[in-house]
Amino acid sequence: MNRNDTLTQHFTRNFDGAPDLIVRAPGRVNLIGEHTDYNDGFVLPMAIDYDIRIAARARPDHTVRLYSADLDNHDTFSLDDVRRVGDKPTWADYVRGVADVLQREGFSLRGMDAAISGNVPRAAGLSSSAAMELAAITAFRRLSALDLDPVRAALLGQRAENEFVGMRCGIMDQFISSLGKADHALLIDCRSLGYELVPMPASARVVVTDSAIRRGLVDSAYNERRAQCEEGARLMGVKALRDVTVEMFEAHQARLPGVTARRCKHIVTEDQRTLDSVEALKRGDLAAFGKLMNASHASMRDWFEITTPDIDALVEIQQNTPGCFGARMTGGGFGGCTVALVQDGAVPAVVEAIQTQYPARTGKTPQVYVCRATDGAGLA
Repeated sequence: MNRNDTLTQHFTRNFDGAPDLIVRAPGRVNLIGEHTDYNDGFVLPMAIDYDIRIAARARPDHTVRLYSADLDNHDTFSLDDVRRVGDKPTWADYVRGVADVLQREGFSLRGMDAAISGNVPRAAGLSSSAAMELAAITAFRRLSALDLDPVRAALLGQRAENEFVGMRCGIMDQFISSLGKADHALLIDCRSLGYELVPMPASARVVVTDSAIRRGLVDSAYNERRAQCEEGARLMGVKALRDVTVEMFEAHQARLPGVTARRCKHIVTEDQRTLDSVEALKRGDLAAFGKLMNASHASMRDWFEITTPDIDALVEIQQNTPGCFGARMTGGGFGGCTVALVQDGAVPAVVEAIQTQYPARTGKTPQVYVCRATDGAGLA
């Protein structure tokens, strides 16, 4: 039985009758461009073939009834009084937040019954929250016939997470979940919100590995790194580090405090690596792309100082396995996932190396996801 059939069964058991539609929105992995987003820079994410799905049916009233098939949990609220479930965010708050933001933007919503299920790994840095938001927006958009383009949908998903759920995030996650395209990555200019689809090679796969290291330090470290980047931009007389070229940085480097210089070096060079990686993909030069991924990891390790010994070991295992073009940590840092570009025929060997060598070196059990680039939010 496929996932849509299973989700339809959950819907029928909980709400009697069939859903009107099933929608989906994907998670994502960022191929390169780490911590560049809040510096007005460039990122290169890819929507992955793991998603959140919602089977939904319109109601004649303003009631929204939700059922999480994964958690076997219910939630009900009225569109006339949308509030947080509790002090800490719950799965239902992402749907409630979307309803709240859409209505505050002036959209008229119909109530709905909805059964929800997903296979995006939670707490692994693959943006299950953005997938939930975009799936909910897509369900409301289709059931209520909303005139809502993919860019605005992404921005409203970000607002729901920032303002209703209370989690600070940039635009990348919602943007790629909304605008992704099969067999392509998406170059995003985080200042202008301009974007460009970049073809992914048919001869390679993207391997995402959850290190099994939960990212306990990421919030405080994120705020500290962000402040250091802002200080560097101020000292160099620019609005954001996006405005600093590698040559400009080298001219100013000696006048910056040591830690600030290291942080700025990562951001300035990472922006350039991201742009260079797009050109490498357009040329079909996977070896060049892999070298840029490797350099990105070294920069996060040495200059931004957000990796860990176990993450470094996981990346090294992949880099040293034949058929792996390059590998790096992806995400905020101090744990989470790695991402690698691997020759199609070498995927089994790379997966085996991860599953045998990483536990032997660290005592941790990884989860490996072999991914393809997929379409953004829409009908399932």
